[in-house]
Amino acid sequence: MSRTDVDRTAPTAPRRAVHAFFVLACITAGGMFCFKLHEFLRTIKRDELAGFAFDPIVIYGLVACGFFLLLVWAFLSGQFKDVERAKYEMFERLAQQERDEGLSFDRVEPDP
Repeated sequence: MSRTDVDRTAPTAPRRAVHAFFVLACITAGGMFCFKLHEFLRTIKRDELAGFAFDPIVIYGLVACGFFLLLVWAFLSGQFKDVERAKYEMFERLAQQERDEGLSFDRVEPDP
């Protein structure tokens, strides 16, 4: 079977399982982030070192917001629809480059 003969569409059940896991992981990570942020803010208000964590919280929040926006962009633009496609495109480009350059590399299987 060649690389072009492989069916690149995943069955529905595994795709739904991956999406469910993805959503659950994002909700869990978001909840833990909010909990950690809440604990930092409580520390700032009650301790004598009132301002020690303000800058890290702002930077941490901005970085987290940036990653969240990248995640939303990737999801909305369809980056998660066919994650295997990039691999097959890379193999096809390599084979095309070998044909264009007149190269013929034999695929050597490792010895058992």
